[in-house]
Amino acid sequence: MSESAVPLLLSLADDELVLGYRDSEWTGIAPMLEEDVATSSISQDEIGHAKALYEIVREITGAGVDDLAYGREPREYRCCWLVERPRHDWAFTIARRFLYETADDVRTEALVASSFEPLAGLMRKVRREEKYHLMHVSAWLDRLSESGEARPRLESALALAWPDALTFWEEIEGEDEFLAGGCLPAPSPELRRRWLERVERELAARGLDMPRAAGPEPPTGRGGARTGDFEPFWLEMTETYRLEPGATW
Repeated sequence: MSESAVPLLLSLADDELVLGYRDSEWTGIAPMLEEDVATSSISQDEIGHAKALYEIVREITGAGVDDLAYGREPREYRCCWLVERPRHDWAFTIARRFLYETADDVRTEALVASSFEPLAGLMRKVRREEKYHLMHVSAWLDRLSESGEARPRLESALALAWPDALTFWEEIEGEDEFLAGGCLPAPSPELRRRWLERVERELAARGLDMPRAAGPEPPTGRGGARTGDFEPFWLEMTETYRLEPGATW
């Protein structure tokens, strides 16, 4: 079970790491001081979750946590495309975080029942922290949807983020084995169905339409396909590691 869990653990960790770094780009330039602090804190949480997941991988494979976080080539990351996009404006950041946090909530809720106890135990802890992320983004979704000026920008941001949000649910390598062993308690299509229902319910409560994907879904990052936005981001994120191989976080 332990070895077979590595692709799943890396997908979870890479999502959290990359989104944490992306949202940390708002530090010092968020719309208001309170959001500067809140977004920085949330970003730290996400990176901390990534570290904890990489620690489980380290225990399985012996690979160093820094090596896992910063020492892989871009094609070796397993994050979804949603998290690797640039931050754009504040409306996009809120739209992306809403889509990501609701998906992550569905995913972590399922993983609490994982047969792989190190993962299930960590998810129980993570969910206690993530509920505040959901509260934060929900408050901002209310705020932007109720503003005559901000609402169209939010709608545009949701439409922009939507195709990439669907890549969150791409099947992970070895998923049949995860399911058979109980490491992943429910298949990705079922989790995606739960998420779609939740997103539609949350948006409808605010009078917002459900976004629609334009054309076929793009290739996913779960298999190592990266967008053109990833490599410049990766070069910046891993710069210290590459310049100072002995540095630790």
